[in-house]
Amino acid sequence: MSETEKSIVLERVFEAPAEKIWNALVNKDEMKNWYFDLAEFRAEVGFSFKFTGGPSPEKQYHHLCEVQEVIQGKKLSYTWRYQGYAGNSLVTFELIPQGEKTLLKFSHTGLESFPADNPDLAAKNFAEGWNHIILKSLPAYVEGKSA
Repeated sequence: MSETEKSIVLERVFEAPAEKIWNALVNKDEMKNWYFDLAEFRAEVGFSFKFTGGPSPEKQYHHLCEVQEVIQGKKLSYTWRYQGYAGNSLVTFELIPQGEKTLLKFSHTGLESFPADNPDLAAKNFAEGWNHIILKSLPAYVEGKSA
């Protein structure tokens, strides 16, 4: 990804049915195994959730998110912003069943709205994080456990 690109778009075919991946995306008890440990999460439009994360224990950001779209078993979108910083972005997960496999289309758009003078919020850091989460952590979780 070049420095001028301000969206992350990833696709991966999972060796797991869509229902299993959907549960990993919307169940907070499952999310903590591959994503973040959220205090609360509901796949309901308008539901707000928050969590803390960052590049180091000394540098943490308070993430503020709100669910924007839910198509049960198929699509989940939520805003993603940071307390105390300008900018608002959108994270979207879309599931497309392919027999016993599932294509996941992921995007994180609006990264250009974050402050350009904060290197922690650079697009390359989002790309690195999402590549790890979507292409390593989530597959290890949903493909590595018994159905």
